[in-house]
Amino acid sequence: MTPRDVVFPPGRQALYERNRYSPAIRANGLLFVSGQVGSREDGSPEPELEAQVRRAFDNLNAILQAAGCTFADVIDVTVFMVDPQAIFERVWSVVPEYWGAAPHPTLTAVGVTWLYGFQFEIKVIAKLPEPTEA
Repeated sequence: MTPRDVVFPPGRQALYERNRYSPAIRANGLLFVSGQVGSREDGSPEPELEAQVRRAFDNLNAILQAAGCTFADVIDVTVFMVDPQAIFERVWSVVPEYWGAAPHPTLTAVGVTWLYGFQFEIKVIAKLPEPTEA
């Protein structure tokens, strides 16, 4: 088996090691990013929903940047929401700040009953930049 090519954003490796998962893995020209929540540096949730969504996107963008990507490279998105019927409109009011212009990535939204104390999680697959020849 080939070793996993893990991408760590700056300053959060201890959090991922404590929870025993990789933030992202490069494979076959793609970047597979683990679900990102609105956690502060210590792993605790942002208490206010909109701030939590923004923090989740900021955490996601830090991983994308560490891999040489931006949100424009994202091709597939899965979001998880606790009680989506109650929070969807509030969450979706924040999304355009990060989503960019059309064409947009594919999207799957899933309602869940529990997210480890969070209300929103985003997971993506992005296309890695083509290697440049020197």
